[in-house]
Amino acid sequence: MTDPSSLPGFRVVVASDKFKGTLTSAEVAAAVGAGVRRVHPDATVVSVPVADGGDGTLAAAVGAGYELVPVVASGPTGEPVKSGYARRGTTAVVELADVSGLVRLPGGVPAPLTATSYGTGELIAAAVDAGCTRIILGIGGSASTDGGAGLIAALGGRLEGVQVVVACDVDNPLTGPRGAAAVYGPQKGATAEQVAELDRKLSAWADKVAEQTGRDLRDAPGAGAAGGVGFAALALLDAELRPGIELVLEMVGFEEQLAGADLVITGEGALDEQTLHGKAVAGVAAKAAGIPVVAVCGVNQLQPNQLQEAGVRAAYALTELEPDVQRCIAEPEPLLEQLGERIAVEHLR
Repeated sequence: MTDPSSLPGFRVVVASDKFKGTLTSAEVAAAVGAGVRRVHPDATVVSVPVADGGDGTLAAAVGAGYELVPVVASGPTGEPVKSGYARRGTTAVVELADVSGLVRLPGGVPAPLTATSYGTGELIAAAVDAGCTRIILGIGGSASTDGGAGLIAALGGRLEGVQVVVACDVDNPLTGPRGAAAVYGPQKGATAEQVAELDRKLSAWADKVAEQTGRDLRDAPGAGAAGGVGFAALALLDAELRPGIELVLEMVGFEEQLAGADLVITGEGALDEQTLHGKAVAGVAAKAAGIPVVAVCGVNQLQPNQLQEAGVRAAYALTELEPDVQRCIAEPEPLLEQLGERIAVEHLR
């Protein structure tokens, strides 16, 4: 195998999250890479699609060489949806958002009391039935607040000898004022009365699980993630919860791609305060091991000192080239190519 550091020209690693609603991670990398190569035609541009454990996790796995295995499973309100899991060897990657997420609600209509995580359990079951013994589960973007009861029902006790690792970036408990219903229920369409009802149901579910298992994990950090799927994973699947971007970077082999790199380009649709707390850009910068990191984005709301503290030398926003946000959303590729050229001129000398 050729040592990347021995190749001629610059080596650039593009490890960007998706630009939500406009471009996938791979499309961002292709556009930025095209711009870099206009300035340095002999540059080696490596695309490493990443995600923070929410939507885009499945695409990141496929972009890293995992095989997509199609599965028809139950959506959040029970209707069949075309989803799947990504597989490499005996490891499967399951993205909750793609089957039980808000994006799968028919017509976008919330179903706060009835939405279920059952389909996510069906995907895990399909992977286990196919011989997978390690499940990486990304749980962002959930439409339900069922405490993971649907997921458990779909599994039907299949997970003997199976390791489950969950990408989780919140530390909320299952119940109470910081719990799944109180904090995230309103985002899923729940009224104040429905939030109270959901919290009562989650408490009853936690009581039942504690009675069966002999341990009460409702207050464990992360139990409230994804409407309580975090709780079910901890209490009934003996899962390990890990930061989403950390888990995804490991999954896609990010550190191995850094050998001989002169520059890392990361990015996401909007750089804001959330970026600094467990999102893809901060995670990539933290793992870049002394290699210069710059970011591309649609909109940048961070100050230079905030970027520097996160390990990012500079940020390049589409709105610097095109102030009309709607045009940035409609035609981002040519703008990203221009940003790629600018980055090559300013950072590859």
